[in-house]
Amino acid sequence: MSTVSSIELKAKKTALNPIIIIGALFFVFGFVTWLNGTLIPFLQLACQLSTSEALLVTFAFYMAYFFLSIPSSYILKKTGFKNGMSLGLFVMGIGALIFVPAANARAFPLFLIGLFVQGMGLSLLQTASNPYIAIVGPIESAAQRISIMGICNKIAGVLSPLILSALVLKGAQGIETQLKSTTDALQKETLLNELAARVIAPYVVIAIVLVVLALLIRYSSLPEINTEEDAVAADGSIVASKSSVFQYRNLSLGIICLFVYVGVEVMAGDVIGSYGKSMGMSLDQTKIFTSYTLASMVIGYIIGIATIPKYIKQEKALLLSALTGILFSVAAYLTSGYLSIMFIALLGLANSLMWPTIFPLAIKGLGKYTKIGSALLVMGIAGGAILPQVYALLAKSIGAQSAFLYSMVPCYVYIFYYAVSGHKTVSA
Repeated sequence: MSTVSSIELKAKKTALNPIIIIGALFFVFGFVTWLNGTLIPFLQLACQLSTSEALLVTFAFYMAYFFLSIPSSYILKKTGFKNGMSLGLFVMGIGALIFVPAANARAFPLFLIGLFVQGMGLSLLQTASNPYIAIVGPIESAAQRISIMGICNKIAGVLSPLILSALVLKGAQGIETQLKSTTDALQKETLLNELAARVIAPYVVIAIVLVVLALLIRYSSLPEINTEEDAVAADGSIVASKSSVFQYRNLSLGIICLFVYVGVEVMAGDVIGSYGKSMGMSLDQTKIFTSYTLASMVIGYIIGIATIPKYIKQEKALLLSALTGILFSVAAYLTSGYLSIMFIALLGLANSLMWPTIFPLAIKGLGKYTKIGSALLVMGIAGGAILPQVYALLAKSIGAQSAFLYSMVPCYVYIFYYAVSGHKTVSA
């Protein structure tokens, strides 16, 4: 083997290692994140909650991003990317362990605290891992790399509701019927306590896995990337930095875009079960609907890997995704039953390429502002907390289908605007 080819092989191996490691991280936080779709109906039954109360699961989880993203950027300045990811995993492990006393006491507020702590860890992990994978190679192909991460994330998301629902929602419809028919308060309390206890073992295992991964990342070969330098133009010249991160129009509008995107993703993935229940479907039917949405997202990621940037630019992919989202949202409104559910699940296909395209378009040209810009974008994940609450409020007065339509379409219209014009890197 020649010296040149040996150097090229070594360079490819060096570039591949971070992708494999970050891919494993995306699998982990995808697994934890998409458990919420199962936790909503589980906690609604175990803690005897209304639909709007149960949707506080997504509120507690995603609001952590809003409060912790900016602190995360400062933590990363002190720790670097690798140690920051390790710390994020450890915090997630603590959040998982809080589920043990929460289940023993059957205390919904304690479950919400556990979810918030998990969100804290994920905030740090996302603030570190997303810009890392975007800038570890050419920015023009960032959507392709993030799509690979998305496959890791969503395959975990397909598996996690199936696994958790099999463990904690087995025979859920029978338990719900039994609870409605029993008049003995002590028997009802015993049934609910036994149901709540089902969540303990899975979350103890999750906590152990997260702590082990934290240690593995801490001592891994993952290289550090310097993002404190000014951006460099294609001709090699230095791009003059702006005096404030908010002067980057693509970032400022990108934060809003990511906010509404995460909102529609959570609606399609986590709220689909409640939507099905509003149509009279049983828990045994609706408990795996989240997996359908995530499976369609995996298909979308595969399409992204094959087509971006070879056949289609990132911004064009985002534009087509937004139009598809509008189409499927309207179709879900105009149909009913399983056909309506199918169109909501297909929103996963529309949503799949949004994060991979919005994130690199929003951080393009930020240079030394990359960490804080990434933190501000991760704050936008709070959209996953807000939009389901908007939907829940609307559903009380106008019904689930109309509420879904009015919640989703304006978000997709804004994403379309960002794809057409908002992403352009001119001064704010």
